Amino acid sequence: MNRLVHAIALSLLALAWVPQAAVAAGKQVVKKESASVVKKARVTKARPAARQQRSIVKVVPARPSYGQLAGLHETDDELDLKSSVALVIDQENGEVLLRKNASAVLPIASLTKLMTGMIISEARLPMDEPVTITQDDVDTEKHTGSRLRVGTTLSRGELMHLALMSSENRAAHALGRTYPGGLSAFVEAMNVKAKLLGMKDTVYVEPTGLSSRNQSSAQDLAQLVSAASHDPLLRELSTSPGHEVTVGNRTLQFNNTNRLVKNATWDIGLQKTGYISEAGQCLVMQAKVAGRKLIMVFLDSAGKLSRLGDAERVRRWVETQVPATPTTLPNGNTLVRQVNG
Repeated sequence: MNRLVHAIALSLLALAWVPQAAVAAGKQVVKKESASVVKKARVTKARPAARQQRSIVKVVPARPSYGQLAGLHETDDELDLKSSVALVIDQENGEVLLRKNASAVLPIASLTKLMTGMIISEARLPMDEPVTITQDDVDTEKHTGSRLRVGTTLSRGELMHLALMSSENRAAHALGRTYPGGLSAFVEAMNVKAKLLGMKDTVYVEPTGLSSRNQSSAQDLAQLVSAASHDPLLRELSTSPGHEVTVGNRTLQFNNTNRLVKNATWDIGLQKTGYISEAGQCLVMQAKVAGRKLIMVFLDSAGKLSRLGDAERVRRWVETQVPATPTTLPNGNTLVRQVNG
């Protein structure tokens, strides 16, 4: 009898312990699953946050150009140009076909290199003389890069080619640095030449255009383009589609920054592009349109391709427009269209 009572008691104790153990084990499982879920939740939340952060880093508001700050883009024109400044002149008779904020003085970026090339060309320096890129030629203004490493040696002619065709900054700086008398003498020569050409609104402080203190107006730049277009070397180098240079055991291919030079429908005699954020997208050209040699100046264009689009708009307009009753200006020029801002 005692044994039977003892067995029943043990059975009751076992039945009482099993649910408690199961509950306890269940609590442990729940705790582990809960912790796992929390960890996963944290990872899930962290990933979108990381993506969002990377996206924010990439989206950086563009710095407004001087033209935008001055409100020049608010000026309307019949051709709906994207450039806030424009000037189109018939080079042979001086007829002004289009004028838009042409007297506004703005940074001109790498249009500067057209004057750099003119000074070097007129100095009659030996074009086969080797010139070595030094640390002094490295851009400390905008911290732009270059495939012309410090220590690279090319001929002066090759540096001139790269400066005018592909807007190579170290090449342009090296040209100014190795000018007789050094960089200061070169910048002085640039400003003297500007005055001789009647460029009253123009100031140069260095030969590349990286400085926003290099400034001019469309009407001044038209004078520069007209003068430069008479130099065969400047014409040839600025309109070259591409050029290869050998640097050590490497061959580097450089291309023209103006894709219109490769367009068979264009007859371009001279050109130069430019860009820094303060100047916007810029372009000057001498081109033959509808049998007329035209000088085109576009400054402070809003987009990378819009300066080329403006050139196309002007070309189509010149080819198709029928001039209204012309207005004779005091200097004898004939004005077809004028937009002032």
